[in-house]
Amino acid sequence: MDPLQLVGTWLFVREIRHDHGAAYTADGEARFSREDDGRVRWAEQGTLRWDGGSTPVTRTLFLVREAGPDGGSGTGWRVTFEDGRDFHPWTAGAVEHLCGRDLYAGGVAVAADPAPAWELRWHVTGPEKDYLMHTRYTRPTR
Repeated sequence: MDPLQLVGTWLFVREIRHDHGAAYTADGEARFSREDDGRVRWAEQGTLRWDGGSTPVTRTLFLVREAGPDGGSGTGWRVTFEDGRDFHPWTAGAVEHLCGRDLYAGGVAVAADPAPAWELRWHVTGPEKDYLMHTRYTRPTR
């Protein structure tokens, strides 16, 4: 899916299951907006819940066009963190990201265009982390 098709508001539901048994859920809104520099801002805000507690959560990522062979804009996109660090290519199918010594292996699953829903899945393993995370994004009903 072209990130420009994401512009607007999406609802998200996230499940996080740690190998040691802890389970969390999060839900909220993800807003995708075009920036003047051509990037797409991906801003989430919601609530993270676990047995006996909850806390507000936010995060901001960007979808950025990859550079083409001539130095201009290419056709591919990448996901970056808010501070500009690279995260992973924006592509359907499998992607990996090494975060320190922890490996994020996952992928983006997108339905037919224009997609009413899409999903992200991560299996995170390493000395610091060991969990599965599944997030489903849907357009709000009017």
